[in-house]
Amino acid sequence: MRNDLAYLRTPVAIRERAGKILKYVVDGQSQWFQLDANGLEAAVQATLAVARERFPDPAAIPFHSRWRHFEAGGRDRWSALAERLAHLPLEEIARRRMDLAVVSVLLDAGAGAAWSYREPGTGETHARSEGLGVASFHMFANGAFSRDAKGDPLRVDAERLAALTPMDIAMGFQVKAHNPLLGLEGRAELLRKLGGVGLERPGALFDVVATGGEVKAETILAAVLDRLSPIWPSPRGDVWEHPVVGLVPFHKLSQWMSYSLVEPIEGAGLKVVALDALTGLPEYRNGGLLVDAGALRPRQRALLEKSFAPGDEAIVEWRALTVALLDQIAEHVRLHLGMDAQRLPLVKVLEAGTWFAGRRLAAERRPGGGPPITVESDGTVF
Repeated sequence: MRNDLAYLRTPVAIRERAGKILKYVVDGQSQWFQLDANGLEAAVQATLAVARERFPDPAAIPFHSRWRHFEAGGRDRWSALAERLAHLPLEEIARRRMDLAVVSVLLDAGAGAAWSYREPGTGETHARSEGLGVASFHMFANGAFSRDAKGDPLRVDAERLAALTPMDIAMGFQVKAHNPLLGLEGRAELLRKLGGVGLERPGALFDVVATGGEVKAETILAAVLDRLSPIWPSPRGDVWEHPVVGLVPFHKLSQWMSYSLVEPIEGAGLKVVALDALTGLPEYRNGGLLVDAGALRPRQRALLEKSFAPGDEAIVEWRALTVALLDQIAEHVRLHLGMDAQRLPLVKVLEAGTWFAGRRLAAERRPGGGPPITVESDGTVF
C-alpha cells in the first residue's frame, strides 16, 4: 500500500482510503458506525429539498466556495471592491482575489456557537462561516494584510502576514470576552506561517497554475499542497492514522481553498477543468448531514456524548465516510435533477445542498445548531 507523501496528496489517494473505510464499515468491523441505506436516501432527499428551495433552476447553482460567504445576506461585496481594481490587468485582479481567498479560507475553521460579527456599514450580524467570511473580507478591504495599508490596501503581502498577531485577528473579528472565537491562536499562527512559505503573496499561486488556457482542478490542489505545506502543524498535513486502514488523507482546507481559487482563475479568462477530480469536503456540516439523516448510525452512545480529537479513530472514520458517501449522494442528486456530472459537478452539489442540508438538520436537532459529534479543533482542520 502506497504511503509516500506524493501519493497521499492526491485526490485518488483520498478516495482510495475513504473507500477502504467505507468497506470496513459495511463489513460490520467498525466499533463506531454502521451504514443505513434508508438513512442515505434520507440524506439525498434532504439535499434535494434544500437544492430545489435555494435554486429553482438547477443550472444556476454556483460553486461551493469562499466567494459564497462573501455574498452573505445577498450582498455582492466583491463587486464594490472590484471597481477600485478596474484599472489593473485581469491577471493582477486574479492574484488579488486569490490573495483574499487564501487568507480567508485559512481563517475559516469553525467559529463556535458563541461568536458573531456585526458588519460595519450595514449593521447586519453574521455568525459561523458567513461571519468568518465577512469579517475576513473587511480585514482585507481595510488593508489589514497589505504592507501598504493606506496606499495599496487590496492585497496580501507575506511580510505583513509574518507579523500578524492573535490580537490583530481578535480586533478584526470583534473578539471580546462575551464574543469568543475558537482557535484564535491557531488561525494567527497559520497566517504567520503563510508569510514564511517563500511566496511574496498568496496570489502568486496564479502564476504557478496559469501555464495555459486550461487549468486542471487537481493542478490547483497540487500547487496549494506543494507551496503551502509548511504551514500545517504536521509535515503530512491533513493525514491521519487509522488502526486498520493505515494513513488516511483528507486535505479538507486545501481542497476548500482550491475550490475557492476557481472563480479568480476563471475571472482571468482561463478555464478550470476536471473539477470532479477533487473530493467532497469532510467537515462537520457534510458529515453531520450523514449522521443526522441516519445514513451513519452510531454504534455506541459515547460517539454523541464525548469530545474527540481530530486524530481519533472515530473522527478519521467519520471524515472518510463523508468523502465516500458524498460521491454517492452527488450521483443520486444528479439523477433526480436530470443532470450529468459535467453540468452538476460535485462542487455544485456541495453548494446546492449537502452543506446547507447538514446545517438545517443540525439546527432542528440541537440548540445552537452544532455538529452531532464534537471535535476539538485548533483552527487548522475543520
